[in-house]
Amino acid sequence: MTEKIFRNYLELKSHEDFKEVIKPSDNYSVELNDPKDFQLNKFFYKNIGKNYRWIDRLVWTDLDWSRYVSNKKLFTYILKNKGEMAGYFELLFDKDTKESEIAYFGILEDYFGRKLGGYLLSEAIKYSFSFGSSRIWVHTCSLDHKNALKNYLSRGMKVFNEEVLIVK
Repeated sequence: MTEKIFRNYLELKSHEDFKEVIKPSDNYSVELNDPKDFQLNKFFYKNIGKNYRWIDRLVWTDLDWSRYVSNKKLFTYILKNKGEMAGYFELLFDKDTKESEIAYFGILEDYFGRKLGGYLLSEAIKYSFSFGSSRIWVHTCSLDHKNALKNYLSRGMKVFNEEVLIVK
């Protein structure tokens, strides 16, 4: 049995195109995970990714995770609700190209339906611009949350590439 997966690559190149969603309440905050802790990235990857077939890193050892998180270009931000973890995003910022990739992004299932996706994506974009990014990009696919593509487009991102993957 084969399955078609549709992947979209999106980018945002200017502040003028950015459509921000403000914080839904003062209970929420977005904080840099510092010091870096691979267990936190691993936790979010597994718990958010289980709904969207994030499987490539499930075979990673703790050493693999530690090496990944030690990358100086990687910044992990945690969405919190009164101190309780609600979601996260990983930014890979390349200072030479002035590009940020939103590598992973998601909300824990307990926080679905609270309109947090737009706010969290807005924060990822704002942090990317604060690093000096002139281009922010991400990819999403038909396996991701049903509102993922709509959220990226609603924040002002534009599709710059599309592909169809056939998975057996």
